Amino acid sequence: MAVSFGGRYSPDGNRKSADENAPHTASGADAARGQTPRGPSATPSAGAHRFDGKRVDTSCARPNFLFLTTLPLLLSAFSGGALTMAADLTAFGVLVLAFWLLREGLKAEAAYRARAVARRPAIPRKLFSLALTGLGVALASAAPGGGVAAPVIFGAVAAVLHFLAFGPDPMRDKGVEGVDRMTNDRLTRAITEGETMLAEMQRAIAATHDRDLRQRVEGFAATVREMFRRLEADPRDLRGARRYLSVYLQGARDATVKFTELQARSPDPAARDSYAALLGDLQANFAARSEALLLDDRSDLDIEIEVLRERLQRDGLTAD
Repeated sequence: MAVSFGGRYSPDGNRKSADENAPHTASGADAARGQTPRGPSATPSAGAHRFDGKRVDTSCARPNFLFLTTLPLLLSAFSGGALTMAADLTAFGVLVLAFWLLREGLKAEAAYRARAVARRPAIPRKLFSLALTGLGVALASAAPGGGVAAPVIFGAVAAVLHFLAFGPDPMRDKGVEGVDRMTNDRLTRAITEGETMLAEMQRAIAATHDRDLRQRVEGFAATVREMFRRLEADPRDLRGARRYLSVYLQGARDATVKFTELQARSPDPAARDSYAALLGDLQANFAARSEALLLDDRSDLDIEIEVLRERLQRDGLTAD
C-alpha cells in the first residue's frame, strides 16, 4: 500500500509548513482556564511520542523460519506411492498448524509480559503446538512398512526441543500485589477494551492515507497507553479514569470511524480540521489526567511519610 510522505516540497507542504510555523497562541477563554490551545496547529502534549512504549516484535521471526522446514514434505509427497503422499501431506498440514499456533502463542506471551496486570492466555497455544510438532515429526519420519519405535523417538525428541526452545505458556494471572483480584480483573478488561478501540482507530485512519492524521492518531494512542501504564502501577486509580477509558475513548473511536467514512465519500477540509482539533483536545486531556494520577500517587506517598514521622515522634525515636 502506497504511503504519501510530506515535506516542504510535497503536495500540501505549504499549508502544513504554515500550520507548523504559525504561533501557537491560546484564546482568551482557554488561557483563562489554563488549557492548551485547540485546533489543528495545537501543540501535542509533551511526553507522549508515537513510539513510546513500543518494542520490536520478534515473536514471528523463528516461527516463520520453521514454516520453511515443512516445504521438503511437499516435494517428497509426490515422489512415492499413495501411502507416502498421504503421510507427508498429513505431516505437512500438522506441522503448519503447529507452527501457526506457536506464532500466536509467542504473540500472546509478548503481550502478557508487556503488561504489569494481565490474564494468562485462555488457550495454551504453545503446548498445543508442542504436541502437534511431535505428531508431525513422527508422521514425517514414518516409513511404509517400518517400525513404530523410530517415529515415536523422533517425535519425542522434537517435542522436547520445542519445549526447550520456546518454553511453556504463561500459566498464572499477573496482578499488582496488595490489590484484590476483582480490581485487577476490571483493570485488565478495561485495558484490553481500550487497546481494541485504539487498534480500530488506527485501522480506520490508515484508510485515509493522510500521513499527518496518522501521526496524530499514533500520538494520541501513545498518550492513552501512558495512562494504561499509570493505571497498571496502581489499579486503584481505575475509578477516577473509568470515564476516560470508556466514554472519551469510545467517542474518539466512533468519531474516527465516522470521519473516515465521510472522507471516503467526499473529502471535506473543514471536517478534517475539526477532527484534528478533536484529537488535540483529547490528547491534552488524557495527558493531564495521567499527570493527575501521578500527582495523586505522590500525595498518597507524602501522607504515608508524614503519618510515619508523627508515629516516630510520639514513640520518641526521632533524632533531635
